[in-house]
Amino acid sequence: MLWHRLPFTTTVVLAILLAGVASGTLWQAAEHQPSFAYYAYGLPSLEHGRWWTLATGPFFALRPLFYLPMAGTFALLTGFAEWQLGTRRTIAVTVGGQLVSAAAAIQFLLLCRHSGWTWAAHIATTLDVGFSGGTLVAIAVASATLRSPWRLRLRAGLCVYAGVAIVYVGTLADLVHFFALALALPLGHRLAGRARAAEPVRPTVREWRLLACAGLVLLTVAEVVMWLVPGDGPFGPSDAVSLSAPEILLLCVVVVPMLNGLRRGSRVAWRWAVGLCLFALSQVLVVAGVVAMAKLLRADFDDHGLSLFFVDNLLWTVELVLLVAASGAFRVPSRRRRRRLAHAGPDARYARLLLGRNGGSSISWMTTWPQNAYFVASDGASYLAYQRHAGVAIALGDPVAPDGSAARVLDGFREMCENSGLVPCVFSATSATTAVTGELGWQHVQVAEDTLVDLDDLAFRGKAWQDVRSALNKARKDGIEFRLVRLADEPAAVREQVRALSQEWIGEKGLPEMGFTLGGVAEAMDPATRVGLAIDAAGTVQGITSWLPVHTGAGTVGGWTLDVMRRRPGGFRPVMEFLIASACLALREEGARFVSLSGAPLVRSRAGGPAGAIERVLDKVGALMEPYYGFRSLHAFKAKFQPRREPLYLAYRDEADLPRIGLALGRAYLQGAGLKDFAKLALRRQRVVGGGVVVDRSAAGTPR
Repeated sequence: MLWHRLPFTTTVVLAILLAGVASGTLWQAAEHQPSFAYYAYGLPSLEHGRWWTLATGPFFALRPLFYLPMAGTFALLTGFAEWQLGTRRTIAVTVGGQLVSAAAAIQFLLLCRHSGWTWAAHIATTLDVGFSGGTLVAIAVASATLRSPWRLRLRAGLCVYAGVAIVYVGTLADLVHFFALALALPLGHRLAGRARAAEPVRPTVREWRLLACAGLVLLTVAEVVMWLVPGDGPFGPSDAVSLSAPEILLLCVVVVPMLNGLRRGSRVAWRWAVGLCLFALSQVLVVAGVVAMAKLLRADFDDHGLSLFFVDNLLWTVELVLLVAASGAFRVPSRRRRRRLAHAGPDARYARLLLGRNGGSSISWMTTWPQNAYFVASDGASYLAYQRHAGVAIALGDPVAPDGSAARVLDGFREMCENSGLVPCVFSATSATTAVTGELGWQHVQVAEDTLVDLDDLAFRGKAWQDVRSALNKARKDGIEFRLVRLADEPAAVREQVRALSQEWIGEKGLPEMGFTLGGVAEAMDPATRVGLAIDAAGTVQGITSWLPVHTGAGTVGGWTLDVMRRRPGGFRPVMEFLIASACLALREEGARFVSLSGAPLVRSRAGGPAGAIERVLDKVGALMEPYYGFRSLHAFKAKFQPRREPLYLAYRDEADLPRIGLALGRAYLQGAGLKDFAKLALRRQRVVGGGVVVDRSAAGTPR
């Protein structure tokens, strides 16, 4: 319950609502009530001795419509802080932050109101209510508990908000917010206590890019705010220097693609951003020259809005300095040059050479398939295969590298991606690789589960193997023969039957055949791949399986991975049990120590504990895909062979990359699918669900 986990946040939100009901401010504007001066804080209240207003003001809102954003932001931001920091520390930083920020703003106005500063004199006469100062202090301190780059993202967002508000709007609330963040952000790491995350030694490439984007966002938002909400801030009225509607539109058209380029580290976008800042700086120099000349000649000139003009363009100068300081983070070449570099890399033959020398995981042979590009480490002795889709570099499986060098390969891959404007991730990585990526600050989530059968002591005895024994016995009675062959060496008639079975299987799915980690007949034709055939007395192929070699180093093949599985509709029913069991026995005779029945995508056992938010999303995606590809049914079928299970993970930098990675994985698996295919799929699903029809994808529990 929220009360037990977030007692402070829950109590304050309820108190705010009760105060609104009791005072009537929930339906009548507080600032219009006669009693407003007795509970709102500000310099006039303290001068009249109403010191208690610093404690009562936070529980009210200026207008009824403000209660929803006020209570909502307090519940969201302070609730997050309480979750991260604990209740006692959150009470201290929120209540203390509210009092200190309000007192600092009032003291500032007390010192400046008689200085001739029109804005300060006006704000010194106003009152305010709300808990926003304490809320910002709480979230600023809680930001110290976040890992990079989320910490910088949150802090940049807070600074953009507070900076735009104080410079271009300038109410008492904005002044309180400014002091809240000015005091909390520098001290946040200490105030967070033991919950704080480690501070980076220096900004990373991603953080430099984020800072540059945040500065450009601040400047663009400021121009929009000045146009939409003209105000009279500390540096004068904004309507005197605000852009016109066409100029605002032109600025947004220029800046939006520039932001996307800066996010990816594009050198071209960096040059455009520098040019835009230089244009703003040139305006400052021109106006400064005109003002200096006017003063020199003692001529009269209109200085209305001049202060805000200089401040506004000074911010563009700060952005220019930031861009120059971060120039090393913007080295991503043009798209044409990246294409030339991509075609200049090593090929699959080199990858096979290194794979045989170093060994790999159960899916490493898939890295030698077409469509893969290769990142080769500087020593030339290790590589990571990847595919590029939707701006993402999807590395496949563990690095193929000598022992102890995986970390160097992964870090080099990350650097290559950042210098190419790509989002890096590793798909179907084992626990050994996620341990290395964890040291790099990456996250991981389970996306599949590998099923491994050890062959040394394999014996189909006991009740658990009843289905497998029955399949072997029935095949013997029906005259079904098992052959372990190289498909490329088989007669044309056999190869044609295999292709026909595969095409029929694909036609039933309603979508193109999946790729990436799922091979087809083309991959089965590789001479290094073994193919199991179930052939009856008439020479008809009843089913096929293909097995990919698993290299264990020094040129040895220690195991095999199951890839293609196809069966003839209406044919020998337990053909898959027969094929897999027969292949296990035959491969053991050849010296194999294990076989992998391969990892079923979007499937995981429940042994790993309760699912997190990302795991729950993946479970739902897996359920949606089940009627078409039967991943879960396939995983359940493999349980007949009593395998041991090893999780396979997706390793990624942070959660912000996941939407793009999800799109990239969809394109990797279904490269030939278009909108028309997915529309047909949706219609087919509606007919199946609406008609109450259950599609049987199996025969005797075996996949087709």
